[in-house]
Formats: sequence, structure tokens, C-alpha cells
Amino acid sequence: MRETVKDLEEIRKALGFDKWSFAGHSTGGMLGLVYAAKYPNSLKRLMVGGAAATNDYMEHKDSIYSYKNPLNKRLKEIFAVLNSSESTREQRLQANREWTEMSLYDPSRFDEYFSKPSSGKVVQKRLDYYSYEELSNFDIREEISKIQIPTIVYCGKHDSQCPLVYSIEIHKLIPQSKLYIFDKSNHAPYLEEKEKFKEMIKDFINLV
Repeated sequence: MRETVKDLEEIRKALGFDKWSFAGHSTGGMLGLVYAAKYPNSLKRLMVGGAAATNDYMEHKDSIYSYKNPLNKRLKEIFAVLNSSESTREQRLQANREWTEMSLYDPSRFDEYFSKPSSGKVVQKRLDYYSYEELSNFDIREEISKIQIPTIVYCGKHDSQCPLVYSIEIHKLIPQSKLYIFDKSNHAPYLEEKEKFKEMIKDFINLV
């Protein structure tokens, strides 16, 4: 996380921006919190969605990553398929789809949501390093309580990865933050409640 925000700073400088805005979802939201805490003078505004300021979410019964969650056993089986060199492409695609469906409010709409190709791409090596090396000690609650820039925090009411309670915690910790809750969303309100999400983006752009 900290090395990545250093990279972001160098990109900002190379592009010639005095300040810019950051919006991140899930682990990207956690990255945004680390960035804002370390480089507060580089940001105009911040948006953080479906995230947490501590690794406690990994133990929460409503998170599929917790052993307390009924879906966790199946999720581990899915990860085994995704990480196996013996899995076929079709098996990986099916496993990835099932994992994604666990994070949708209405899984039957999967094909509708993902009918268009995505331009986004995960930097897997960095995400793996965070997951296996940094996550066990991740707790930035004290750091983010010092963030003073205008911030939007959002989350799906039924988020099965980082449950809503952790977005509420972030909102309470950041003095100038505004909380948006998407009542008919799981972990992907930008897909599940697209129009409401667009309205939030407009609010974000107008934050001062």
C-alpha cells in the first residue's frame, strides 16, 4: 500500500498536477485511505467504497472471507481452482463467476452486468502482496482520523466482502465525510444501482 501511494505521487508530479482527486473501490478504497493519510496536500477530494480501515472485516460473520460465514468453505474451494495450474480456462472462468455472484445483490443479473468488456485490470502481484503480507497488520484507523479533505464514503447495504459496518466506521473517523448507502446493492453498487451511483459521482465532483 505505502509503496503504491509513492508511485501515485510520482505519477501526479509527472502529469503536472498540483492536486488531484482519488476514487477507489474495495482494496482500491483502502489504498485511497492510505494515500490521503500520507499525502493530504496532494488531494482535492476522496471517494472510498466497499472498503475498511482495518483487517477486522476478515473476521466478520457477514464477510465471505470469514470462517464464520456459511459461504467461506465454498469460497476456499473456488480459490483452490483459481490458483491451481491444473485448472482449465473454463474452470477458472466458472469459478471466478461464482465468486463474483457471491458479491451481487441479485446474482441472476450477472450476464446483464458483465455483458460489456471491462477496461479495468487488477495488478495481481500488488494485490497478492497486500493480501498475504500486509493484510494481517492492516489497521489505519488512527491515521485516517486526521484526514481533513472532503470525502465520500459509500457501500452496498448487503456488502458480503467488506460489510457496511466498516464503511460506517470510516465515515465516523473522517470528519468531513459523507456516507452513501445503496440499499439494493452488495459489493458492486456501480453496477447494481447505476443511476443512483451516477448521482453520487456528481456530488463527488462538486465537493469543495
